[in-house]
Order: sequence, then C-alpha cells, then structure tokens
Amino acid sequence: MPTEPSRGLSRYVDRRVLITGGGSGIGQACLLRILAEGGQVVAADISADGLRDTVAKAGDLADRLSTVQMDISDEQSVRAGVAQALELLGGLDTLVNAAGILRSSHLAQTTLSDFEQVIRINLIGTFLVTREAIAALHEGKGPSVVNFSSTSAHFAHPYMAAYAASKGGVLSMTHAWAMEFARAGIRFNSVQPGSIASGMTDGSGLSRQSVGPGLPEDADFTLFGKVAPMLPLDGRAIFASPDAVAGVVAMLGSDDAHFITGTEVRIDGGSHM
Repeated sequence: MPTEPSRGLSRYVDRRVLITGGGSGIGQACLLRILAEGGQVVAADISADGLRDTVAKAGDLADRLSTVQMDISDEQSVRAGVAQALELLGGLDTLVNAAGILRSSHLAQTTLSDFEQVIRINLIGTFLVTREAIAALHEGKGPSVVNFSSTSAHFAHPYMAAYAASKGGVLSMTHAWAMEFARAGIRFNSVQPGSIASGMTDGSGLSRQSVGPGLPEDADFTLFGKVAPMLPLDGRAIFASPDAVAGVVAMLGSDDAHFITGTEVRIDGGSHM
C-alpha cells in the first residue's frame, strides 16, 4: 500500500517529480510517499518487473504515476528516458536520484569490472540523469534535487570500498552543484541512509541496479559494530523500514526545504553518533 503521509500532508500537489530506482526498495518507498502527498510522478528503473510492482502498490494513486524503463549507467538510455519522463510530466520540479547498487568484497578479490560498475551506476548515473534534467529544472517551480549518498561516504563500512567511493563522489558532486545553481534557485541536497532495509541490503531487489551486498563468506562481523542503530527498531534486528528515508526525501524535495541546499541528512538511527 502507498506510504501514508503524516498529518495529511499535500506538499506535492501540482509538483512534477522524476524518481530513479523507483522499481524497488527505498526509491519505491519515496515514490509512494510523494504520490500520497499529491505528486505527479514518473518512476524510472531498469527493471520492467519492478516498475509493474510499483504501479500495483500505488493502487488508486496510479493515475498520477507513469513509468519509464531506463538504465542510468547508459548515456543513450538516460537521454531517451529523461526526455520521455519530461514529456509525460510536462516539466520537472523535483528530481530524486535513488537508483544504485552495492557490491562487497575483499580488496584483493575486487575485480576492476565490479569496481567500475558500482562507480558507473551510482556516481556517473547520478551525473547523467541530473545533466539531462537540469534544463527542465531551470524552468521548474521551486526546483529541487535529492541525491542518494550514504553513511559510507563519511564512515568506515568494511568490504564496501567501491560503494563508499561512489557515495563520497555523490556527496561532493551534490555540494558542487548546489553552489553552481544556487543563483538559479535550484536546490541540491543528499540523504545518507544507513541500516535501512531494501533490495540493496538483502539482495532481493527486482532490479539489477539494486543488488545486495553479498558479503564475503569469511567476513569479520565484529567490524560492523559501528553500523548498528542506537534507536529501537520495533522488533527489527538491524534495518529500519525504507519509510524512514522516504519522509526525509519528501521534505527535501518540497517547498518545506526552500532554504536548504548544499547539505546532507544522515538517516541511520544514531549508528554513527
């Protein structure tokens, strides 16, 4: 079922929104939240099955939802996909770059191909989508971009160097764009999820662009003590619901955050205090 906004919020009425990674996990949760707040939304994802699942979960709200199949690691696919999304929406007010993958391995066993794939999707994919959308955002109403960094951009997550590098890049890129487009009134912020349940953390995502961590069989789990949340999780052992991120993304992408740009919000239950 769609995520119910708190206190009957309707911040996205008359707002046009493109969300990548909208076929599963946190991206899907963000999409359902923004739909529930009245947004006109295009979900982009590489997985046709994932997009069908999102439409089904949108239920009665699906009349304000369109889908575009897009591989954010491929420049031509991004050009065609973003152009299609903009045509469907008639413009763009909020962009959410949620698509990403996670690979985990020992350094000595990390292939160049795997390392490059993580960078290609997480970092270059965010660049490609934003570049293709920026002209429309210039014409948008209170335009806002929400990128997905990670707690791994600032804190040590063992076996995940490629992921950390990609998310650190997203963080820095977001700051650069926030400065570049400040005078134009386009806001750029990022979220830094940690210990959030999704296809990336359990490997069950429908999309190739939401692949789970696949920790090495001999992984030393004592190294993960710093990523355990401090806040209670309602019976969950480690991971909070994707809704914990969706509410923050919805705020940053709306006019409620009209004076917020060039920053990041860590959403980790106090793991990294």
